[in-house]
Amino acid sequence: MVADFFNITRMLIWLPAVIIALTFHEYAHAWAADKLGDPTARYMGRLSLNPLVHLEPVGFILLLVAYFGWAKPVPVNPLNLRGDRNRGMMLISAAGPLMNLFVAFTAALVINFAVPADQMFYSDAPLVKIMWALVYVNVYLAVFNLIPVPPLDGSKVLAGVLRSDEFIYKLERYGMIILLVLIFSGILGRVLFPLANVIISFFNTIAGLIAAPFAGLF
Repeated sequence: MVADFFNITRMLIWLPAVIIALTFHEYAHAWAADKLGDPTARYMGRLSLNPLVHLEPVGFILLLVAYFGWAKPVPVNPLNLRGDRNRGMMLISAAGPLMNLFVAFTAALVINFAVPADQMFYSDAPLVKIMWALVYVNVYLAVFNLIPVPPLDGSKVLAGVLRSDEFIYKLERYGMIILLVLIFSGILGRVLFPLANVIISFFNTIAGLIAAPFAGLF
């Protein structure tokens, strides 16, 4: 994997996808928090699509090299949220993965509009490869973040559904240990990759249906 990291072609394809995925993910958290009454992220300059305010160097490099990393967490003060705080935290947490899914579907649409169906998986065009990278990176990031283990977004989403964050506090100290066990045991990959591939296939099918009536017009 380290050798792959220094492959210039690979970097030029995957680097933009990783940067876009992380930036839009964190921006969505900041936007949702601001809309729900907490301006903390906006005051700290995080309500921005500038990647530099969201990327964390070590987490970013690990994501490229080991396919496991992180960005700077968006600061949220639940006391500022209007209405039900658990519901507010659930919406803020869900905003990141939902944004990633939106970006992935948008990239799938671009591919289906730009490339004939029989060529989209074999095209050597750099833009098409970057679009595919956007699809994969964003879907994988969304699915990974929805795992209900702290500090991932899925734990707060589940807390909002259950209307209680008690279980988060109990799991928080063990969250990273649980994640590392899931990752290095291979359990996570056996669940995450098939699920992500189902979502990618679904997005591509829907995008193809939308683009089909316009085939040959572009």
